Amino acid sequence: MRIGELATAVGVTTRTVRHYHHLGLLPEPERLSNGYRNYTLRHAVVLARIRRLTELGLGLTEVRDVLADDAGRDLAEVLTELDEDLARQEAAIRDRRARLRALLDSAEELPAEGPVSPELTALFAEMAHPADSPMAAKDRELLALIETTAHPEERARLMGLLGSALATPGGVEQALAVYALLDALADSPTDDPRVDEAARALADCIPRELLPDDIGIDHDDSFLRAFYADFAPAQAEAIRRALRIVTEEAEEAEEAEEEEGRP
Repeated sequence: MRIGELATAVGVTTRTVRHYHHLGLLPEPERLSNGYRNYTLRHAVVLARIRRLTELGLGLTEVRDVLADDAGRDLAEVLTELDEDLARQEAAIRDRRARLRALLDSAEELPAEGPVSPELTALFAEMAHPADSPMAAKDRELLALIETTAHPEERARLMGLLGSALATPGGVEQALAVYALLDALADSPTDDPRVDEAARALADCIPRELLPDDIGIDHDDSFLRAFYADFAPAQAEAIRRALRIVTEEAEEAEEAEEEEGRP
């Protein structure tokens, strides 16, 4: 048989046959006096086996192991590993479908920033988010970013703190007022007197437990620089001042506790 006849008989392309030759999976036949390869039934048998193995999902390296006459792995061992891998993939697909179904079942509540976790969806439902507030939209986008990147334990702690803050009397109204103050600074200079007002109001909304253990905040951190750059100058300045207020107050509280603890 010529290469085209072999490929047609087994149901592959001539390019595939040449590729298997190149990888050493399929031995090259002797050539006739006219230079054409002369494929035998044995070549068709081996090629058909390669096709069956690859259709099962084996990689070509694993196929080489199975076909090897000496140091190759046992076919049962290779197929067992493949079966275990497929089982893991099935479990992952079932998990993804379950999460998709949960999202679809609550389609009326899906936030614009979705898909997000059910926990964050519930938090968004509690949050003040006036449709015409750009600052509220940014707040929600930031929370979706944090949920994606934070460690699960830290994410759960954050959601709990924010949920508790919103659940306090006047918590939602306080958040609405902060959004309004910050939205009003969109076209203002950084020396606008309202910057201090917005900073103080925002600082009052930030749970102190959100601060890192060492309290200090590096405002030159690359993430914070990118964060500030996403806001108008006066808005960024208000947020920067709010973080300074929270940090300073936390440091003062810590110093006071240390003073009380001294004999």
